[in-house]
Amino acid sequence: MSVATETTVRSGERIRVTRSRRNVAWTGIGALVVVVVLALFPYIVYAGTTTIMVQAFIILTLASMWNLLAGYAGLVSVGQQAFVGLGAYFVLILALHGTSPFAALPVAAVGCGVAALPLWWLVSRLRSGYFAIATWVLAATVMLFIEKFSSIGGGTGMPLPGLSGYSPTILTADTYWVGLAVTVVALAAVYLLLRGRLGLVLTAIRDDEVAARSSGARVGLARLLVFVVAGIGCGAAGGVLAISQLQVQPDAVFSVQWTAEMAFAVIIGGLGTIEGPILGTAVYIVLQQTLASYNAWYLIILGLVAIVIALFARRGLWGLIDDHLHVRLFPVGYWLWAPDRGGRRGRGGLGGLGRRRGGRHS
Repeated sequence: MSVATETTVRSGERIRVTRSRRNVAWTGIGALVVVVVLALFPYIVYAGTTTIMVQAFIILTLASMWNLLAGYAGLVSVGQQAFVGLGAYFVLILALHGTSPFAALPVAAVGCGVAALPLWWLVSRLRSGYFAIATWVLAATVMLFIEKFSSIGGGTGMPLPGLSGYSPTILTADTYWVGLAVTVVALAAVYLLLRGRLGLVLTAIRDDEVAARSSGARVGLARLLVFVVAGIGCGAAGGVLAISQLQVQPDAVFSVQWTAEMAFAVIIGGLGTIEGPILGTAVYIVLQQTLASYNAWYLIILGLVAIVIALFARRGLWGLIDDHLHVRLFPVGYWLWAPDRGGRRGRGGLGGLGRRRGGRHS
């Protein structure tokens, strides 16, 4: 800000600070239209399509939570499947006691947030690779602990009760709508968190944790909050997974593949952007549906795609779009503007800095 003030004094020009280069009101209207259209899918598409969309909603929710951790808080977790499994098992336990699985879903999400508190205490002092490995170990430990209880299926799992009275058509539609609702709430929560003071704190922490601490930022509290929010989001996705599969098995819900998929979607879409996981999930689902019949080649091609993008598009596919079109669907950073010599408003001396950082953080 001191640099901006000096520029203003020397040039006699006013610098304007905005969230985006364009009016984002139309973006909000467009997002609402998209949600309404998606909500109508059970009436206009086949059940197979809605089933694929439920999977996309689960991955998008997980990717948004992983991006919040790694892209904004600098916490690269390899154990988010712990909360996916806990969310599924919380739904199962509540369903065994007579609660509808749909009604149990929000309770399960909150339960995962509560469970995140002691787990955070165990890993809060770790950084970088140590943090990643520790979260993976915690996820495996939680799975082994769950498998000890034969009342919830032990190591083989058990079917999810409470849904036998539903017709297949209604159950498919309700599962789809619940998955859509969870995704919308997750994206809205991430957007609102990052637009507030927490977003600035997380940006400072990710760029330089020592400098953030010296500036008075409450680093520990901010990371705790992000870890809990990510636990709630992944738990909700795990609940949707249990309802969609009608079966809860520890090997399936605690699989590290979930973390691999959410990380893949974020990397190819764009780390540190809200739009990145959305684009990355779309690309992942298209590749999965196209290449699933190629057996082992499917995984090889996914890996090659991730490597190519990591090497030649460090900011992901959305970073390429932002570099050329300067589009922010969910602006959470800032742009610095100054009038050019022609009298029109353009980016001033700090505009490049604002664009570069905003592209990474928005």
